[in-house]
Amino acid sequence: MSAHKMATDFRLLAHMEEIEEPFGKKQVGSSAMPYKKNPMRCERVCSLARYLLSLVENPKYTAATQWMERTLDDSANRRLCIPEAFLAADAILLLLTHVAKHLEVYPKVIEKNLQRKLPFLATERILMECVKRGADRQTIHESLRQHCIEVTQSSKIDGVEMDLIQRLADDPAIPLNREDLHKLLDIKNFVGRAPQQVTEYLKLLRSV
Repeated sequence: MSAHKMATDFRLLAHMEEIEEPFGKKQVGSSAMPYKKNPMRCERVCSLARYLLSLVENPKYTAATQWMERTLDDSANRRLCIPEAFLAADAILLLLTHVAKHLEVYPKVIEKNLQRKLPFLATERILMECVKRGADRQTIHESLRQHCIEVTQSSKIDGVEMDLIQRLADDPAIPLNREDLHKLLDIKNFVGRAPQQVTEYLKLLRSV
């Protein structure tokens, strides 16, 4: 399950052009579309992981249908299920190890995507700050909801840049100016313990 989730996340991030799995110089991404660089290793991980997850059910049925002694249907099944489970798990780990070692990360694209979405992610903090300053929670929530919908629709229909912060700064119902709003967009407010967790994990790896 963890491998499938990891590979799926990598595939989604690759779609957003924030990362790429290793891609050989002569590797073909698609036989029909030359520009494509499909994350085929992660796709294979997902395929193998789904197969491995399905094997978990197999021993349950075998155990449930045993008679008073172990019969050939048990041993024959084991000869298939157990080796294939280990082989699939081994292939998954080899693929993920290769992807992790040679993963390409594009910080500029990540920053661009983050800046585009950050004002929306910050609406909860904006709501809390408005309430701290005496505003009615439901009123502010409705204002934020309307602004978010309108900005998103304008972007989708007209292709205009989303400037949620400017709209909120211009709204008299929001007791925050543009400077106040930008202070709430500090990315450090949204990462939780991620920096410490990464540091702790790297220390753990070095000690192994």
